[in-house]
Amino acid sequence: MSTVHDFQVKMTNGNEKSLDEYKGKVLLIVNTASKCGLTPQFEGLQSLYDKYKDQGLEILGFPCDQFNNQEFDNIEETTQFCQLNYGVTFPMFGKIDVNGANADPLFSHLKEQKKGVLSKNIKWNFTKFLVDRNGQVIERYAPTTEPGKIEDDITKLL
Repeated sequence: MSTVHDFQVKMTNGNEKSLDEYKGKVLLIVNTASKCGLTPQFEGLQSLYDKYKDQGLEILGFPCDQFNNQEFDNIEETTQFCQLNYGVTFPMFGKIDVNGANADPLFSHLKEQKKGVLSKNIKWNFTKFLVDRNGQVIERYAPTTEPGKIEDDITKLL
């Protein structure tokens, strides 16, 4: 059975990065958007990152434009927006699709491991997947779940 560590993802510069670099880390993988009503969640995500990164937490942000075109066209605009408005220092990756024929293979895997309430499709921006140190998907959280509400689950894995 494959784990999250078996996947390659595109960085903002277009280069590929292997997620096996995160072996031994607890991951929170999030599809993000810069112009969404839930965008202020970047603040809570950054807060979790600041608090737990030294204990082995990594937050991985994947900008997505599939829900009402709420992401900038240019990935540079996205990263600047996140840094300037929310102080984001956790890794952000290249823009992806999370549903449909062009869905990123990582997100297809995440959805397969933890389905949503009615289907496996991601319903909106800021769906979050918690992954243990071995690359196994432990939990899926709805877009409206505030990052602070995930803290207890994260600390159990750290």
